[in-house]
Amino acid sequence: MIKLFHVSKAYSDQETALSGINLEIAKGELVFLTGPSGAGKSTLLRLLMSAELPTQGQIVIAGRNVARIRRSAAPYIRRHIGVVFQDFKLIPNRTVLENVAVSLEVLGLPRATVQAQAKATLERLGLAQKLDVLPERLSGGEQQRVAIARAVIGEPAILLADEPTGNLDPALTLEVMDFITSMSARGTTIVVATHDHRLVERYPGREIRLEGGRLLSGEDIAGEVHVSEFMGS
Repeated sequence: MIKLFHVSKAYSDQETALSGINLEIAKGELVFLTGPSGAGKSTLLRLLMSAELPTQGQIVIAGRNVARIRRSAAPYIRRHIGVVFQDFKLIPNRTVLENVAVSLEVLGLPRATVQAQAKATLERLGLAQKLDVLPERLSGGEQQRVAIARAVIGEPAILLADEPTGNLDPALTLEVMDFITSMSARGTTIVVATHDHRLVERYPGREIRLEGGRLLSGEDIAGEVHVSEFMGS
């Protein structure tokens, strides 16, 4: 589903965000992208969503080399990719329901279908009572869940999530991650960037760790010791 060949990203001669990344992620796989701040996690996600192009290397998604597509074709690729941003990127003058519905409206689906699917997705994320509320009236955790609902409503082939539980309490973290990880069982390829090693320990995904823009080997990751407790378990 996703293949990276010798991918590097430099913003200047002094700033290299990623260097020589080789990576393959299978269809339906759940991957946790970990590493310290500044390791290159968000940059890698931006490359995967075609928001930026690599300085070097090739990125193949569902058989298409996104490093070589015309920029005008990027929106077509993004239709098959759901994205949860760290800063939510909700539309401030649209209600919760409208923010989520927009993901299907751009596909030209009937209004009744769009409304029904948006409501159902929001209900699954515990937001049934917030449909007509503007984003500014929501808590950070509620805004996070709206952003997740918008990303998953179209059942994308790929879901990219940048710290999707960063504003949630432990109970909601589990609910949201259960919801996200259940999508991999239905064939969605999921990449979650996170600092929370409790998620990596709890859910049956593969950990991919970046440090200084470079990908660590499986042996390097296994050699690290992470001691944590999740909700007392």
